[in-house]
Amino acid sequence: MKGAVLYAPGDVRVTERDEPKVIEPTDAIIKMSATCVCGSDLWPYRGIEPVEGPVPMGHEYVGIVEEVGSEVRTVKPGQFVVGSFFASDNTCEICRAGYQSSCVHRQPVGALGAQAEHLRVPLADGTLVATPEPPPADLVPGLLAASDVLGTGWFAAVAAEVGPGKTVAVVGDGAVGLLAVLAAKQLGAERVIAMSRHEPRQKLALEFGATDIVTERGNDGVARIKDLTNGLGAHSVIEAVGTQESMMQALRVTRPGGHMGYVGVAHGVELPGRELFFSHAHLHGGPAPVRRFLPELVDLIWSRQIEPGKVFDLSLPLDQVAEGYRAMDERRAIKVLLWP
Repeated sequence: MKGAVLYAPGDVRVTERDEPKVIEPTDAIIKMSATCVCGSDLWPYRGIEPVEGPVPMGHEYVGIVEEVGSEVRTVKPGQFVVGSFFASDNTCEICRAGYQSSCVHRQPVGALGAQAEHLRVPLADGTLVATPEPPPADLVPGLLAASDVLGTGWFAAVAAEVGPGKTVAVVGDGAVGLLAVLAAKQLGAERVIAMSRHEPRQKLALEFGATDIVTERGNDGVARIKDLTNGLGAHSVIEAVGTQESMMQALRVTRPGGHMGYVGVAHGVELPGRELFFSHAHLHGGPAPVRRFLPELVDLIWSRQIEPGKVFDLSLPLDQVAEGYRAMDERRAIKVLLWP
């Protein structure tokens, strides 16, 4: 089968890879309907994370079940399914507490390479959620977004205790940040401040429910948020980048007693202990337990109450995956959808 492989920073190619097979009785094999490039894929693509030899790429996926192992009970061949980037059993004590991305048996789907024509999904019963029937083509992008960026943005909003009457600030205007705006709106936030310098992203943020756009960054961005919140800061702050600058900006715009949800994969982040101590901020985040939210998100998409698929502003065949990475790296695209 064809699949994307990263050979070195900046060098991603579609090559012939072995067809996946059922290895464990809890596995499922799916034929991919769509996959995509994630902002976190850019860390190794840019050389910020080390690349050790050719590695398969991709961890976001939707598709049709083709085969299941002998112990799989909740999904069956022919069903359209959505999965998350960590496979989980969804039964262990940690999963039952809602943290499937820290399941005691978790397996990273990215190691298997979802930017491909087929994918083996471990722990299929705990990982995959089936739609009522195969979806119409226009719902596929939204369901794909649920596999990671929507689920991650939703977790960020939940971690930040977003709710009615609250002011929310979102640091980061990538797909996760934009979908965190959507999540905040859905969860009843009174005011949603999106921090963005890019006009197409600002437009989508407003469409998803942002009430204010702040273009400043760093100390200027903090001052602007304070100006908009009577000098207090936001009740709920979402950090969706993962850099030192974005984390400090998020911390500094959180009001005393407020909540910050951080979901950007941290790179070189060190929080000053004294400032953290005196901030009186609640911090919660990490790799999103997307599986916790998938049933609700699939229902919202299926009933057309939300359209998260709008974050895909470039659609390419899998053969053109290299252009997809370049477009996102150069910020010519928010998020690239790949059709196998």
